[in-house]
Amino acid sequence: MDLTNVMRDLAALSNDKMREVNVRAGDAHGVNLTQLRALAKQLKTDHALAGELWRTGDPDARLLATLVFKPKALSADELDAMVREIGYPKLLDWFIVNVVKASRHVEELRVRWKDSASELVGRAGWSLTTDRVVKSPAGLDLSALLDQIEAEMKAAPGPKQWSMNHCLAEIGIHNPGLRARAVAIGERLEVLKDYPASPGCTPPFAPVWIAEMVRRQKAAKTRGK
Repeated sequence: MDLTNVMRDLAALSNDKMREVNVRAGDAHGVNLTQLRALAKQLKTDHALAGELWRTGDPDARLLATLVFKPKALSADELDAMVREIGYPKLLDWFIVNVVKASRHVEELRVRWKDSASELVGRAGWSLTTDRVVKSPAGLDLSALLDQIEAEMKAAPGPKQWSMNHCLAEIGIHNPGLRARAVAIGERLEVLKDYPASPGCTPPFAPVWIAEMVRRQKAAKTRGK
């Protein structure tokens, strides 16, 4: 399928009311994400088409592009340039999950982005750092990460702050020796303390988040005995 046909399909799927709601929430897409994934499944991996979709600058086209890129075909500098063009969190998160994490340059970009003053580039760096805390922490200085979170998270812009808070919680969840300090940092900074959580969902306030996930871990171990 060529670019013209794909853009026609996206236009047919776009919902103006949905776009208005998303814009108010800080995003810009107007296509239902389930429908977007279904269209990507039809297209399969098509790196050339993904590049064309990305260059349109259209929010829906760029979300779709993240699902049809061939990530390993992109250089670190190309990924860096693309992330700096992103203007809202939904596209950033899809780009990180679907493209960057499947590329050959995750660690290089994690280091390059983590200390960026840009709220979205910084969010990308901390998202990759959180992923490493959970999956491959060997070689990370977790105490230094806590130092940085303690010093910077309170004043960080919202999108970056969210990822730093996630990192704080995961350090506390997965590292018993650092758990008390992670909880203390969360209690002192009070980041996201009053953030509303839907019924049945764990609040993002780090001390509560850590306590709940540790409780679940202990319950799972008890059931496994």
